[in-house]
Amino acid sequence: MYDLAIIGGGPAGVAAGVYAARKRLKTIFITKEWGGQSNVSGDIQNWIGTASISGLDLAKNLKNHLETYKADAVEIKEGAKVNKIEKVGEHFTLSADNGSFVSRAVLIASGSERRRLQVEGADKFEHKGLTYCASCDGPLFADMDVAVIGGGNAAFETAAQLLAYCKSVTLLNRSGEFRADPVTVEKVLKSPKIHAVRNAEPTAVLGDKFVTGLRYKDKDSGEEKELPVSGIFVEIGLLPNTGLAKGLVQMDEIGRIEIDPKTGATSQEGVWAAGDCTDTLYHQNNIAAGDAVRALEDIYLHLHTK
Repeated sequence: MYDLAIIGGGPAGVAAGVYAARKRLKTIFITKEWGGQSNVSGDIQNWIGTASISGLDLAKNLKNHLETYKADAVEIKEGAKVNKIEKVGEHFTLSADNGSFVSRAVLIASGSERRRLQVEGADKFEHKGLTYCASCDGPLFADMDVAVIGGGNAAFETAAQLLAYCKSVTLLNRSGEFRADPVTVEKVLKSPKIHAVRNAEPTAVLGDKFVTGLRYKDKDSGEEKELPVSGIFVEIGLLPNTGLAKGLVQMDEIGRIEIDPKTGATSQEGVWAAGDCTDTLYHQNNIAAGDAVRALEDIYLHLHTK
């Protein structure tokens, strides 16, 4: 019987693991891999306290940090995926690839996956001009012309970030209407450096060794057009890794776990969530780590006052 089960090896899960070790909570820590989404980024410049680090090195540092302080409080099970969490009496049973575990409390930090761009050349030029993380890779495209694919809040937030250093930003939206909040749309499109193209269906990523352009279909005219850009930022949605908690906690329409923003608590007593698998407004490494620490503080109080 464990006090706590932590699921996920990204910034959220590891931050919670370190704090669980410091508070001497008997913890089972389960992760398929370390680092989360950022382990594919070549140069992360906004991980606070570190001016520049690759995603792979960030993953190594996260693992090393937890292993350094886990002592006999945190037991790490890596290379394993949790498939289901069930409430059994007053406790929770986690069914994983490498066995079953029982705990008094659970923190879900299973993250999410970016919805990938499914067009010709997208896979070939990923990390060669095509990226899914503006906060990680945006500064690499300083003084360049770039494109953002998407029409939701995440796409407009990405465009707003890129305006700080890119020469120009062209935002392509598949439909005629943006899904982003009208206030956000109005604010971002006021910049003379941004141009929005509606009813634009991307069909191919162009380039040689690196991205040189993007081909898209004008859905109004049916005409194929090419946009010369050096970078393409894809923001077409996230797929939260929350199937393991289906039926256990309340989720929104796309499967993100709904939490109390003050504590990280879910609708199920004894279960908390943090990071990209939740319905919080912004998703970044630093935010995920902070949210997980806040949840861990609440978990500790829960376990010692129940």
